[in-house]
Amino acid sequence: MQKRQLGNSGIEISALGLGCMGMSFGYGPPADKGEMIALIHSAIDRGVTFFDTAECYGPLTNEELVGEALEPFRDKVVIATKFGFREGDAYKPQDSRPERIREVADASLKRLRTDRIDLFYQHRVDPNVPIEEVAGTVGELIQKGKVKHFGLSEAGVQTIRRAHAVVPVAAVQSEYSMMWRQPEEELLPTLEELGIGFVPFSPLGRGFLTGRFDKKASFGSSDFRSVAPRFRPENLDANQVLVHLVKEIATEKSVTPAQIALAWLLAQKPWIVPIPGTTQRHRLEENLGAVDIDLTAGELRDLNDALAKIGISGDRYPAELARLTGK
Repeated sequence: MQKRQLGNSGIEISALGLGCMGMSFGYGPPADKGEMIALIHSAIDRGVTFFDTAECYGPLTNEELVGEALEPFRDKVVIATKFGFREGDAYKPQDSRPERIREVADASLKRLRTDRIDLFYQHRVDPNVPIEEVAGTVGELIQKGKVKHFGLSEAGVQTIRRAHAVVPVAAVQSEYSMMWRQPEEELLPTLEELGIGFVPFSPLGRGFLTGRFDKKASFGSSDFRSVAPRFRPENLDANQVLVHLVKEIATEKSVTPAQIALAWLLAQKPWIVPIPGTTQRHRLEENLGAVDIDLTAGELRDLNDALAKIGISGDRYPAELARLTGK
């Protein structure tokens, strides 16, 4: 497994991480705990050293799962988790009051069965707490040894700059894929300027870029995609043009669409570490194979030219969730 550095943070991790949210939350009923522990162990066997979770995934249960799975390998892996919602519930308002951040850190340490959180993200910017106060609080946790690095998730560039001026931001996590390229406009240039790493979530467009879904696809009520505008039948149909492009390139290189989508992300910047999630062993193997795919400068240029001509239909979030991003 290739290694990458998250910006100037000194964090060296596998070129692909593992997003663990879907094991417990977001895409239907929780998966079998024993099977997910085995999946995480398989990822470690393949060289994955970066694992992403959050207090609100479950809530709480995903951290417990990740903590149990990684306890025997703690000194060989980097664990990222997040704070930022009232009572650890993603369906409640943001809460990044200093006392809440300290409370979450202590509780997460117990659930993760560890003495330090390697990367502690603010999950969503709290409009009621100045980001300088948030950064300062995490800085205190860093001084105490409970946290090693500070991160932000779905934050806007001005917030990132303000936070970074107080405590170095090691990484920013946001959605980025062939399907959602907005980070290229302001976010990526800002991160490059400041020496901050980038961790794209949903690098496969929540599964869409694998070619698994068409207009006949349906999603259960506990699956986030059931309320995401991007996954309405008319948008699934309209966006098949993107799937066709990715499949065409994958066929030419004798790989899968998912591998092309991930290889494209890896080719953007050397400080980008995507975190595709899965609950299936064969998908894990498929995703990790993307690390060995080289897109030449010409192939990347042709692919980007083709992508630029494709308009994506449907927003990635419903309006009430979209309001929480890019602040």
